[in-house]
Amino acid sequence: MIFEGTVSITAIFSPEYYYDNITMIPASLFDTLGIRAVVLDIDNTLVTYDDPRPTPTAAAFLKMLTDKGISVAFLSNNGPERVTLFNKELGFPFLYKGHKPLTGKLKQLIATMKATPATTMMIGDQIFTDICCGNFGGTHTILVRPIKDKLTPFFRCKRFLEKPILKRFKKKHPERCFLLKEG
Repeated sequence: MIFEGTVSITAIFSPEYYYDNITMIPASLFDTLGIRAVVLDIDNTLVTYDDPRPTPTAAAFLKMLTDKGISVAFLSNNGPERVTLFNKELGFPFLYKGHKPLTGKLKQLIATMKATPATTMMIGDQIFTDICCGNFGGTHTILVRPIKDKLTPFFRCKRFLEKPILKRFKKKHPERCFLLKEG
């Protein structure tokens, strides 16, 4: 967890780990950290915005988690149609319109999974929503690179603002960055 002792402004925006994608996250990491529950963003973390249902890659990652006895839930800022369709065949707990980085719905999912923040991992592709939500909520956090970014001005601006944060994180914590290529 990032929040131990004094909290700096950079800690709020820093993931605990940074991976290129979900397939690179080793199953052993969850054991090492004592993770019993994982809360995931959907779009650009597990699948693209264009994928209405889990891809084989996403399904394999989710199966790896459940095979380890880890509870899984989805927390999305999207509306009910998107999240319900994605989760239809999976049946995991989920909440839509999550208002991330606010932590109310994250805490609700943690309680639903009978976990604690200390035994929960938040995984997402955005610093200012997913990672901040996890950090504010006291969970462990993993940032993954976005699978396919939206090219809207809003998302371009968010990614631009994330760049110096990521540059500093990679410099300060190279042992927690697992990227296939720089960028």
